[in-house]
Amino acid sequence: MKRNVGNVDRVLRIIVGLALITMVFVGPQNPWGWIGLIPLATAAMSWCPLYNLVGITTCPLDAPKGKRAD
Repeated sequence: MKRNVGNVDRVLRIIVGLALITMVFVGPQNPWGWIGLIPLATAAMSWCPLYNLVGITTCPLDAPKGKRAD
């Protein structure tokens, strides 16, 4: 698993993941908020399987030239 999630992307994934999980306890209180675990997990691993499948990366250090998704 090569790192393909950059720092800005990781922060956004953490924010979105926490916001979705918060929906389980506050607000609409529906189970769909547990989907927030996916962005949190991908942020923790710095690896996104969808990015890997498509062949893009937001990690500036490991990005091959011309493949960055800035």
